[in-house]
Amino acid sequence: MRIVDVCAFYAPRGGGVKTYVDRKLAAGPAHGHEIVVVAPGDEDRTEIRGPHARIEYLAAPRFPFDRAYRYFPDQEMIHAALDRLRPDMVEASSPWRAAEAVASWRGSAPRALMMHADPLAAYAYRWFGQVASREAIDRGFDWFWRHLRRLDARYDLVVSPSRSLAERLAEGGLQQVVTNPLGITPGEFSPMRRDPALRARLLERCGLGPDATLLLGIGRHAPEKRWPMVVDACMAAGYERPVGLVLVGDGRERAKVVRHVGENPHVLMLAPITDRPALAGLMASADALIHGCEAETFCLVAAEARASGLPLIAPDRGGASDQARDSGGEVYRSADAGSAAQAILRFLDRGVERLGAEARARASATRTLDAHFADLFVRYESLVSAARRAA
Repeated sequence: MRIVDVCAFYAPRGGGVKTYVDRKLAAGPAHGHEIVVVAPGDEDRTEIRGPHARIEYLAAPRFPFDRAYRYFPDQEMIHAALDRLRPDMVEASSPWRAAEAVASWRGSAPRALMMHADPLAAYAYRWFGQVASREAIDRGFDWFWRHLRRLDARYDLVVSPSRSLAERLAEGGLQQVVTNPLGITPGEFSPMRRDPALRARLLERCGLGPDATLLLGIGRHAPEKRWPMVVDACMAAGYERPVGLVLVGDGRERAKVVRHVGENPHVLMLAPITDRPALAGLMASADALIHGCEAETFCLVAAEARASGLPLIAPDRGGASDQARDSGGEVYRSADAGSAAQAILRFLDRGVERLGAEARARASATRTLDAHFADLFVRYESLVSAARRAA
């Protein structure tokens, strides 16, 4: 079957969505399917990824709030692309304009909404969480829940990449939700890449000896990632036990994070690492991954950390929380630096070496993207077969 993914947030220098889409372009043909990704680009062009895989870029303006991305300016261009491509199955990869366009397209193909984004958690809960309960915020943003329910009524599937998000969507009245966790690219991350000498060098650059604990944070410097809170938590825990933090990433809030770190000698900031083997080596060589964002739909970096043999310290909401609990790690109250500091200390008290050994023993069981796509394509085949029978 021909699967067309209308992917509004694919960008050549993107993050988790790019990783997901790139793997889908390889996985689809391996299962006997053609994959066509429709994405906004700097010009109309086609990028061939294989005999049955390609990206079709449609010329589109830059997204005003993040210049790394572009956006579809109207529904008509998406409808025209779908009319031309004549898909057997259509996906929309965000719950905004592209999802509306896919929903209103007059074609007969079944359609799935992939919840790669969780706007309420990323924005509303973060903005108002200090002054209102989640239930009150949901009532205030009932317009968004109505929007999701309207989409749900027009889609055959709403695919959630984590249990926590699926539960919230169901509580919000959506009827078509299925949980299909994402996963890692196989073969890239492994405890076998652990390098004690690299760990010692990183701790030395944090002003600490090899007996200290090395925590790793990886992600964009954006408000929802809450890196200043993570820094505060590590600093608070560091008053009682020697803790070093390595932050890997960049983004529009980098200057703010740099100012927040200040002269703290125990925090090392590194630029994004695009060399995947080098990143895998870094991840395997830390003692734990610490994450600050409660708005993750799945949290790919947490899965990569698990595959590298790292325990996780994560907030108690969002996709990262699922992974921390499944991994035997620690969770803390979202957006609470004091609670995060206590989670770090609990992790230390439980025994860093023991927890690390247990995490490395479980690493090979980490779910892969290939397993995700195998499950997804089975669902799609069933929908397409039913649609053909009905026709």
